[in-house]
This record gives sequence, C-alpha cells and structure tokens, in this order.
Amino acid sequence: MRLGPFARSAADLAPGDLRALDSDWSEFTLDAVSTADGPLFDEAYARLLREFGPRGEMERREVITDRLAWDPRKPVGGYALQYELLVVRQGTELVAVRDHTAIVRRDSAARAVVHLSHALVEPPLRGSGLAAWLRALPLRTARAAAAAAGVPPPERTTLVAEMEHGDHEAPAVKARLRAYGKAGFRMVDPARTRYLQPDFRSAAEIDRTSVQPLALALVLRRVGLESETQAPGAELRELVEALHAMFGVHVRSDHMAPLRALVDQFVSSSEAIALVSPWQTTESL
Repeated sequence: MRLGPFARSAADLAPGDLRALDSDWSEFTLDAVSTADGPLFDEAYARLLREFGPRGEMERREVITDRLAWDPRKPVGGYALQYELLVVRQGTELVAVRDHTAIVRRDSAARAVVHLSHALVEPPLRGSGLAAWLRALPLRTARAAAAAAGVPPPERTTLVAEMEHGDHEAPAVKARLRAYGKAGFRMVDPARTRYLQPDFRSAAEIDRTSVQPLALALVLRRVGLESETQAPGAELRELVEALHAMFGVHVRSDHMAPLRALVDQFVSSSEAIALVSPWQTTESL
C-alpha cells in the first residue's frame, strides 16, 4: 500500500498537509511503544531527551513510564487520559518519534483535547511530508480514548502544541512555526494571553531552587475550524484546564500553583481571542 502505515490517518491530515498523500510511504513502519521495559522505549526516549531536554521541554523518564500506563477507562479528575508514544522507521532506521495525550472530559465528551507533546523528524527527512503524518496521527488517539471511556466519538477535537513565541531568534523555531501555520494550525494571540508550561524537573530539585515554569505559546488545530481566526474565551479556558489536569498527575499541586493562578487572567469566558498565523510572527525577524 502506497500510504503504508499511515493509510488509516489519510482523512485526518490537516488542510495544508495533503501533499503527504502524493508520496510513497510503503517502506515505512509505525510502532506504538506499549511498555517502558524494552529497547524500543529506550531508543525513543533517549532521542526525545537529546532533542528537547536541553530546552527544559522533556519530562522525566518516570513520568513517561507512568503515562504509558494511563487507562482511559479509569478517569483522573474527571478526565479520560490516553498517552501514546510512536516510533517511525524507514527500513531499520528510526526516522521519527511522536508522543501525545488525548484528554476527554467525561461530562463534556463532545469535545476532546489532544496535547502534542513532542514531534521529532530526523534531519534527512525534514521537508519530506513525514511531519504531516505526525500531526495527523493523534486524532485517532482521541477517538480511541473516547471509545475506551465509553463516550461517543468527539464532535470537536482540538490539537494543541506548546511552542516558542514567534519572536524567537532560532531558525529551527521559525521553521517549525511556519510549518505548523501552513498546515492549518493557529497561535493563540500571545499579546492577549500568557501561558506557562510546568517545570518538568523533579519535585526535590524544584524545592531546592524555585518553580521555574516555561513561557510558551499555544498553537492549535481546531479540527474542521482551521479557517476561523477567533476562538471563544470559554473554549480556550477549558482547553488550558484540560492541560493542567494532565500535567497535574505528575506535577505537585504547589508547583502547579503559578500556572493555575494565570487561568483567571488568561482570558474571560465571554470574550473572543484572535488566532494568528504562527509563521507571520516570524516574518520580520
């Protein structure tokens, strides 16, 4: 089959990622890591840690191990959680890693949020279209989480990535923002909102120093609504609360406090917030 392991996700491609359908993916394989006991996990985690660890954007090994055991049939704080760690190979060579978490609120199952933790494509395949599939694959996780939780398929799913602001000087950051923007993702206007990613260090290390959350921007794909340039404040607040519920499983409550304190300041439920094109924030750099 020309689409290889991605055939089931063809309908989930973002509007700007459809060119991935024109390539031959038959020599690629896709594996889901189901346990931390094995070389597949070791290889995937080591590659993510090498890429994202120096920026403070990679969770500790024990956190990822615990996430693999999340069961959407057993809600946490009212949310069904399903984590997935995927490895893509071309032949025998690892060429991409993707991990994400579907978050389905049991009392509002019409909507699902998928947190896009990390997406890594090795340099030789950047620009090949492989990243398009990494942006599409999480949608099937949202449907699987809802089914396992015993609720109908989500009527609305939002994919959300935490990314550097568009004024970042690194060429790799600007390239990533442009790629997501062209795919159909939009950034929650960082001039109107302030968002922090939790401090991923161990609790003991945080206690020795202080909480040091990371200021990032939210980049969204509201599936089916990609052309809309505003989002209701209530929807954005609900999205951030879903992320906090997920992070709060492993981040101590007092270490989450600075993030939760921002929720009331984030945006009011009654206003609409602009969704801007991520790559446009980099054009003047």
